[in-house]
Amino acid sequence: MNIRIGSRGSDLALWQAHFVEKELKKLGHQVSIKIIETKGDRIQDLSFDKIEGKGFFTKEIENALLDNSIDLAVHSHKDLETEQPKGLKIAAVSYRENPTDQLLIRKSSADKSELLEIIKNGIVGTSSARRKSQLLRLRPDVVIKDLRGNVPTRINKLREGQYDAIVLATAGIKRLDLDLSDLVCVELAPTQFVPAPAQGVLGLQIRANDNALESALEPMHHKDVAAAIAIERGVLKLLNGGCQLPLGVFAVKESDKWQVEVSHSHAATSPSNLKTYSFKEEEGIAEHIVADIQGRG
Repeated sequence: MNIRIGSRGSDLALWQAHFVEKELKKLGHQVSIKIIETKGDRIQDLSFDKIEGKGFFTKEIENALLDNSIDLAVHSHKDLETEQPKGLKIAAVSYRENPTDQLLIRKSSADKSELLEIIKNGIVGTSSARRKSQLLRLRPDVVIKDLRGNVPTRINKLREGQYDAIVLATAGIKRLDLDLSDLVCVELAPTQFVPAPAQGVLGLQIRANDNALESALEPMHHKDVAAAIAIERGVLKLLNGGCQLPLGVFAVKESDKWQVEVSHSHAATSPSNLKTYSFKEEEGIAEHIVADIQGRG
């Protein structure tokens, strides 16, 4: 089968596209990659919560699927809207890379005696509403400054001294195999600093009527990961949220129970609330959590 993959052009997006390409080639398919620029790539001077609309890292790629310019879109699943555009569907989800966030700190700005190891009143870079609200909960003294650009660009801004620390997804750091030996790296436990719904997972998106490609992708689908992120994204969907919503949700099955960590705030400028839930039954978890968040539980 000849499969055309659409991807953003960043180092991380291309790593993801090439990963899927290799897996498909192992299964005997021919694969090519087409780079597509998105609105989120073009607008680099605004934080995510200030960009109008939703899906600003995905819409152009989804349009290319719909107009038959590509056959398969490889997305960071956390960037996807909870409602699929008409005519498209997620055919498979990848394994889950380490889902945590990580603080990268300049050695001169590190202080082990402080929570999160950032110096008092340090400048921390992030454009994520979720990360901002959690930083405010844990370290209300820090100054939060917007940070945009691909992963290497963000790290270079840190090295140049524009920030004392920045927050990145551990998955991106691991996948790009970056040398960070000149920085202090602090991995943030998901029970303390809750990841974005579906963080660390790739979503493989196709046209809804492309049954042949769906069958071809079936060996790459991880059902256990799909179950966990269905809970996480279920909460996001019921709260009608996207990248602008200060929400972290992380679900993991331990023995026969689902443990779900939730961080939620009404605004990026407000400290988040952190709650842990435990459920035996998978059905209705997202609804229960949202009812509790909204005071209806």
